Amino acid sequence: MGRIFGTDGVRGLANRDLTAELALDLSVAAAHVLGDVGAFENHRPVAVVGRDPRASGEFLTAAVVAGLASAGVDVVDVGVLPTPAVAFLTADLGADLGAVISASHNPMPDNGLKFLARGGHKLADELEDAIEGRLREGWARPTGAAVGRVRQDATAGERYVEHLLRTLPHRLDGITVVLDAANGAGHLVAPDVLRRAGAEVVAIGDRPDGLNINDGYGSTHLDKLRAAVVAHGAHAGVALDGDADRCLAVDAGGEVVDGDQILAILALAMLEAGHLPHDTAVVTVMSNLGFRLAMAREGVTVVETAVGDRYVLEAMRAGGYALGGEQSGHVILTEHATTGDGTLTALHLLARCAATGKPLDELAAVMDRLPQVLVNVAGVDRSAVDSCAPLQAAVREVEAELGATGRVLLRPSGTEPVVRVMVEAPDKARADAVAARLAEVVKAHLSL
Repeated sequence: MGRIFGTDGVRGLANRDLTAELALDLSVAAAHVLGDVGAFENHRPVAVVGRDPRASGEFLTAAVVAGLASAGVDVVDVGVLPTPAVAFLTADLGADLGAVISASHNPMPDNGLKFLARGGHKLADELEDAIEGRLREGWARPTGAAVGRVRQDATAGERYVEHLLRTLPHRLDGITVVLDAANGAGHLVAPDVLRRAGAEVVAIGDRPDGLNINDGYGSTHLDKLRAAVVAHGAHAGVALDGDADRCLAVDAGGEVVDGDQILAILALAMLEAGHLPHDTAVVTVMSNLGFRLAMAREGVTVVETAVGDRYVLEAMRAGGYALGGEQSGHVILTEHATTGDGTLTALHLLARCAATGKPLDELAAVMDRLPQVLVNVAGVDRSAVDSCAPLQAAVREVEAELGATGRVLLRPSGTEPVVRVMVEAPDKARADAVAARLAEVVKAHLSL
C-alpha cells in the first residue's frame, strides 16, 4: 500500500489492504505513540470507537478494540454512528483518543480507519508517521488489572442528537424534507434530529444491511433524492454520505445545491448574525469561481487551501475562522464541530430556509455557479507542471482571455502520473474548448 496513512486515515479494500491484523497493529502503535507523547500522562487512557454499518466494520472494530485494550486503553464502543458523532463524543467524554472505522463515500468492499486526538481533532501528520514507524515493534504487554476494559455506551447516539439540537438557530416547523442517509452511519440519528427540530421527514437510504452503503444512495448518487423531493412535494432534500460527514442538497424543483452554494448560504446567515469571525470563509482551490465572486460582492473574504477537508480545517484553526468546506459537501462549523458534519450542515441549512421564509433555490441564487470542466491527462510528468515554460505560457494566455469571467487550475495528482486541468468559464462550451486546448499542451510537453 506504500505509505499506510493517506489524507483521511487508512483506507483500502477490506480484508485485503485493510486487514484485521493491520487494524490491530495500528491500534497498538497508536496507543504507544500517544502514550509516549504524554497524551495519557498520570491517568488511565480511554478511547471512543465507532463505525459505519459496513459488514467488514464488524471484524475491523473487533480488531481495533482488541488492539487498544491489549495496550492498556479502556474502550467505549459506541457502535454505528457518524464520524462527527465519534469526534464529538471523544471530546464530550474527555477521551484521550477516538477511532472511526469507515470508508466514507467509498463503495462497500472498502473500509478505513482513522484516529482522532483528544478533543476530537484529526491526528497530526507527524503522529500518523510515528504510528507507521512503530508498527509491530516489540513491547511489554500489560497484564491483570492493567489491560484495557471494554464497554458499550447505549446513550452515545442520544448525547450526539441533543448536542446537534442545542446548535439549532431556528426551528424547522412547516418544512418537509427528504433525507437520504446513504444506508450509512447517519441512518438513525439524522432523521431523528430533523424530526425533533420540527421538520416533517421522508427518509430514504435509511435501511443499511451491511452491504448497501452508498449503493445508489447518498451524496454521490443524487437521482433518487431528486425524484423523491419532487414526488413528495418536499421543500428540500438533503443527502449524506456513508459516514455522514458531508451533505449535499436538492431544492423543491429537484435541482442540486452543492457544497459551494451551501457554504454561500451559511456564510451570509452567519455574517448577518455576527457569527462569521473576520468575515471570512475557507474553501479549497476547487471551489467554484461563482462562490468567490458572490462572497466578494457580499463583503466576505475567501481563504483558499489545497484540496482536502483536513487542509480547510488546518487553515480555520490557524486563522480563527468558523466556516469552511468543500464543493463535495464537507462543511465545517467550528463553533459546533471539529470535523465536517452532514447532519449539522443540513440542520443549519434548513434553519436558514425556515428563518427567512425563502425557498432553497432562492437562497442558493446568491451565487451563479460557473460551468466547471475537469480533464484528467494521464501518462505525463506531473512534477514538471510548474517548470514547463510552454505550458505556463499557454495558461497565462488563457487567463488573459478569460479575465475575471473564468479561471484555470492545473493540479498534479499526488499519486499517479496524471495532471488535472480544471477550467471555469461563462458557458460550458467555452470551458470545454479551453480545457481541451490546455490538455493538448500538457500532452505535447509532459508526456512520458
